[in-house]
Amino acid sequence: MNGTNFTLFLLAALVIAAVPGPGIFYVAARTLSGGKSAGIASTFGTALGGLVHVIAGGLGVSAIILASAELFTVLKFTGALYLVWLGLKTFREARDLLPQQAIAVDKQQRVFREGVLVEALNPKTAAFFLAFIPQFIDPAGGYPALQFITLGLISVALNTLVDVVVVMMAATARAGLTRNPNLLQRLRQGSGLFIAGLGISLALARRPAS
Repeated sequence: MNGTNFTLFLLAALVIAAVPGPGIFYVAARTLSGGKSAGIASTFGTALGGLVHVIAGGLGVSAIILASAELFTVLKFTGALYLVWLGLKTFREARDLLPQQAIAVDKQQRVFREGVLVEALNPKTAAFFLAFIPQFIDPAGGYPALQFITLGLISVALNTLVDVVVVMMAATARAGLTRNPNLLQRLRQGSGLFIAGLGISLALARRPAS
């Protein structure tokens, strides 16, 4: 890839990463619900889930899934149901955690795994990578799969950087609410409902036209 094309890719990827979307809203909701540690764990979890789509896209697996209405539907509804379950679970747990409690290490690991699954089970992420990255692949450069994966890794890294900034901002906002346990509980419950709403939104998503 020549320098100009790569610069255009970086600019486009950065703009897309900074535009608020489901990923940003998800990590923000997890931060408001469980604190900064939960937000960071979710961020790196969704990053790993994004890498799954990058590798699958580079190897052609994502194209197969998106070409099949049945496979797309199964993956979509699996991800949607998981998000709804996760949101309702977060809502129920809102009153079980004290505002001052730091999230335990085992819960950090659980939140990390949840982030991986949330992103890996989202076919819209696969569709995005397949629509965005090939525009910047240099046919004359050879190894298109390697180019796809390399650009995908950069895109995931930029998304993760933006997500970390969002987590810090959400954690700051949450810290100001620790003096009001009732309001913080309502915030946690609202975060759970919002995550469930992301699941409903995913369930309504349509398969990209061929």
